[in-house]
Amino acid sequence: MNIYVGNLSYGVSDDNLREVFEAYGAVSSAKVITDKYSGRSKGFGFVEMDNDSEAQAAIDQLDGAEIDGRAVRVNEARPREERPRR
Repeated sequence: MNIYVGNLSYGVSDDNLREVFEAYGAVSSAKVITDKYSGRSKGFGFVEMDNDSEAQAAIDQLDGAEIDGRAVRVNEARPREERPRR
């Protein structure tokens, strides 16, 4: 399952995100999205977990929980919408 994590503190790294979710099961990937020019976090990321029941438990427990001083938003990621290029 692909999980969206929003409202992250700019100080949270990929490794921090992985550690938080590993408490609920095996994490196949954890990525904080960064600005391609500045390299600074955009304040959200994605976590992939192979086991759907572990992923759902993580979503249920972490939605609204505090990570690095901020209450995060956690839910199942929706497929990316195709937008026309300018």
